[in-house]
Amino acid sequence: MGCTSCPRHCPADRVTRKGFCGTTGLNIARVGLHLWEEPCISGQKGSGTIFFTGCNLRCRFCQNETISRGACGRDISTDTLGQLMLYLQDLGAENINLVSPTHFAEPIAETLQRYKPQLHIPVVYNSNGYESVEHLRRLEGLVDVYLPDFKYADDDLARTWSEADRYFETAAACITEMFRQVPHNIFRHGLLKKGLLVRHLVLPGHLENSKRVIDFLAQLSPDLYLSLMAQYFPTPAVRNDACLGRRLTQAEYDEVCDYLFSKNMENGYLQELESNSEAYVPDFGLEALDRVLAQLSSKPLS
Repeated sequence: MGCTSCPRHCPADRVTRKGFCGTTGLNIARVGLHLWEEPCISGQKGSGTIFFTGCNLRCRFCQNETISRGACGRDISTDTLGQLMLYLQDLGAENINLVSPTHFAEPIAETLQRYKPQLHIPVVYNSNGYESVEHLRRLEGLVDVYLPDFKYADDDLARTWSEADRYFETAAACITEMFRQVPHNIFRHGLLKKGLLVRHLVLPGHLENSKRVIDFLAQLSPDLYLSLMAQYFPTPAVRNDACLGRRLTQAEYDEVCDYLFSKNMENGYLQELESNSEAYVPDFGLEALDRVLAQLSSKPLS
């Protein structure tokens, strides 16, 4: 029996054999407070991030390639995942931020069904947008904030740069489902407690792709919150690529911003070009994670 966690439906069972995502079981790479998300997510104390290993996309320009290829991380149980959520809550995290969760949607749903009653902070589902609508429906009522990427409106780009077929159709359906579940954003003291915040990374030389993403989101709802990101930088894998081997220019970003405003979309966040720095990529060394897991192993399960 194959895996149905994402739209690929790859033949690996993810128990004895790794899927396209590069993982088996339930695997994480980093746990901790993160201050570099959008202000309504990070707040003052930081977002309680759990970075999952592997990914169901293979973006050539991935800034988290260390973990997205599935080569770095630790296998854990759903009980340990739940205990990590409580650990982050005890640290004072503003929320529980599940980063790259798509290929673990089923064990995440199982964990949240058991541990959600003990959480007094929002659960954020921080994904690449290439999801299964069926699995999103399993998460209804368990996830408070959806934080998806919407990378491509151009399927040729999606296939070339992320090895993803029908990305636009798939992501559009998933973001529509997320919007159905949480159509109204609820803020408290500047923090997003419930709702949907879509991210889009503007890629150099491909402004029409960004404009078509904006077209879809504006049609879905002009009141939707969008984080229009300028933080692209060429990773070593693409530094010699004719398209991806340079950073975004201010003129390119300004053109997309102007188009956004022309669609009367005024909710969300813009970025300074100075955000396109390797300095904002988290440290994915496993020493800190191992210390946390060792600390939890000495405590009884809740």
